[in-house]
Amino acid sequence: MTNLSLQSASEPLSTLKREGKSDLAYVYIPPGPAGEALPLVMFCGGYRSDMNGTKALYLEERCKARGQGYVRFDYSGHGASGGEFNDGTIGAWLGDAMDVLDHVAKGPVLVVGSSMGGWIALLLVRARAGKVQGVVGIAAAPDFSEELFVRLAPEQQDEMMRTGFVEVPNDYSDEPYHYSRNFYEEAKAHLLLTKPQVADYPIRLIQGMKDKDVLWETAAKIQKNYSSGDVDIVFVDDGDHRLSRPEDLELIDREIQALNEALS
Repeated sequence: MTNLSLQSASEPLSTLKREGKSDLAYVYIPPGPAGEALPLVMFCGGYRSDMNGTKALYLEERCKARGQGYVRFDYSGHGASGGEFNDGTIGAWLGDAMDVLDHVAKGPVLVVGSSMGGWIALLLVRARAGKVQGVVGIAAAPDFSEELFVRLAPEQQDEMMRTGFVEVPNDYSDEPYHYSRNFYEEAKAHLLLTKPQVADYPIRLIQGMKDKDVLWETAAKIQKNYSSGDVDIVFVDDGDHRLSRPEDLELIDREIQALNEALS
């Protein structure tokens, strides 16, 4: 099993400056000679997560070890990037990912998305078909804005619509989640599970059966909606939402390596 020794500042940060938009912080690892034939791995993090999470840093180490190009970044309003979190939307964060893909990532790309990042990854491959050649979703959460709204009590739904936002408990910190009406309504333009989708690229989904945030049925819905494509699910019987245990991390990397072989 992997012995984790991850450093949050393993590589120096770079900044993508954008006219009229917030600066984006990122780390780019160019491919080595042994990995030039492999797709670059681009990691898209989750809602309120930054690029110094366990999965992002572990995959950086594994990609560097085999000479594979790698990039991780912070969406606007997250981590070291500029902007305000509460101004963010799915469309804005998709735009951030597209800018990193267009201006930082080199060559063909394999996108790895965690939770909300799985939604961003599926939107990204649709927007940049050809350059993005495959997706690995880790507890991928497309359309989670709809699921979130359904889970709110009627009085919370009413509060969001009247005041513009609602706060709900956060299981991962003392700071509650702040969900805005603007975020909820803007996300409707990016829903993926309301109709069948076409995919001519492989999708690999890793889903914990004990995930209380993204239920396992979501992975099954993704597979059904992309039924015309190459979609496989790996269910982790005792896995939770984080999927950050050593055995989970090794599983994620194995799926990446399997797609490396298939794509190269």
